[in-house]
Amino acid sequence: MNPLPEPELLADADEAAEDAVYSALRAYNIDRFGPSDQKPLQIVLRDGEGNVIGGLTGETARGWLFVKLLYVPEACRGRGLATRLLALAEEEARKRGCTGMQIDTMNPDALRLYRRYGFEIAGTLGALKGGHTLTWLANRIDGAQS
Repeated sequence: MNPLPEPELLADADEAAEDAVYSALRAYNIDRFGPSDQKPLQIVLRDGEGNVIGGLTGETARGWLFVKLLYVPEACRGRGLATRLLALAEEEARKRGCTGMQIDTMNPDALRLYRRYGFEIAGTLGALKGGHTLTWLANRIDGAQS
């Protein structure tokens, strides 16, 4: 039997190390659970000069859209852009055969927006530094109950 490797705490981020761990985990998951059909999804907001100033990023996999980031610049808030981003993402997720969407937030305003959009709280992690709470939300887009 081979000796166990000794864990090494890295002082700085090592992208190659992260890629190696991700590749190993992805291969394991595919072997164990089958292909995930993972595909990135990006919807961007651009200013008048074509610079990306916000948007939504995520990926679809295993029949769900996992929203990683959703950002609307302060000057554009309160005018329905976040809802439009979510609707466009949902439309694309449906085209890809997804049955639900998942997102998380620490922002109470975003939490209210997501709840109005139809997301339900799936879990929380409170007592983050500064007294904040992280909330995970899910929204079934196929009409089934969560």
